[in-house]
Amino acid sequence: MTRQIDLNCDLGESFGAWTMGADAAVMPYISSANIACGFHAGDPDTMRRTVALAAQAKVAIGAHVSLPDLAGFGRREMRVSADEAHAMTLYQIGALAAFVRAAGTRLCHVKPHGALYNMAARDATLADAIAQAVRAFDPSLRLVGLAGSALPRAGARIGLAVAHEAFADRRYQDDGALTPRSEAGAVIEDIDAAVAQALAIARCEPVTTRSGGTRVLRADTICVHGDRPDAGEFARRLHVALLGADIAVATLLRERIA
Repeated sequence: MTRQIDLNCDLGESFGAWTMGADAAVMPYISSANIACGFHAGDPDTMRRTVALAAQAKVAIGAHVSLPDLAGFGRREMRVSADEAHAMTLYQIGALAAFVRAAGTRLCHVKPHGALYNMAARDATLADAIAQAVRAFDPSLRLVGLAGSALPRAGARIGLAVAHEAFADRRYQDDGALTPRSEAGAVIEDIDAAVAQALAIARCEPVTTRSGGTRVLRADTICVHGDRPDAGEFARRLHVALLGADIAVATLLRERIA
C-alpha cells in the first residue's frame, strides 16, 4: 500500500454506572486510542479497563485531556488562564500515565477534548500552555490537534512531534474550523457520507464544507467518534473502505507497539 493514515478514537468515556461508547467494538479497527482522564468523562476503573483493552489490541494510547466539566462532557467553554491550562493538562497526563505504566505499556500521545480542543485550535496562548505541559511531562509524546490550527503549530514550535487531525463525521466551516455541535448538520450521521469524507481526507482531496464550498484538509490522523450509536459498524466500514482504497491503517509511531 502506498499510503497510510492513523485512525484514532475517543474512548474510556464511561463514568461509574453510566456507560458511554462502544470501546470494545471499535478497538479492532483503529490504531490510536484517546482515553478520557476523569475531567470530562472516565473514572479510575474505566481508565484501567480501557488501557488494558488498548494494550491487548496493540493500539497506541493517548491522554484525552479536558476542561473540568463532567456535567457538560467537556463541551462547554470555560475561561482558564495559561497556567491553569498547563496544570490541568499535566495533571491528567500523569493520571493516565499511572495506569499505562501499571499495564506494562507506554503513553504515546496527548489530545485535548471538546471545548478545550476547539479553544486551543484558535488561541495561541492556550495552545502554547498545553504544548509546554506535554513537553514538561515527556518530550517524546506526540501532540494531536485540529489540522492547520494553533495547537499543532505550538507543539512543532517547541520541538514536539505533532499530528494534524481531521474528523470523518464532523462538518467543516470554510476556514477549516469544525462546525459547532449546537448547529444543525454539525455531525454527519450517515455512515456512507462520513466514510466518503474520511476517504477524501486520506487522499488529500477536497471535502464539502457546511456552506457548500470545498476545502482540502491535510491530516495525519482521522478521528472516529466512539459515542456514535453505530460506532462499531462505522469504524469497521471505514477501516474496510480505506484498505479497499489501498490506504493502510497504521499508528504514527515508527516502531510497533509491544
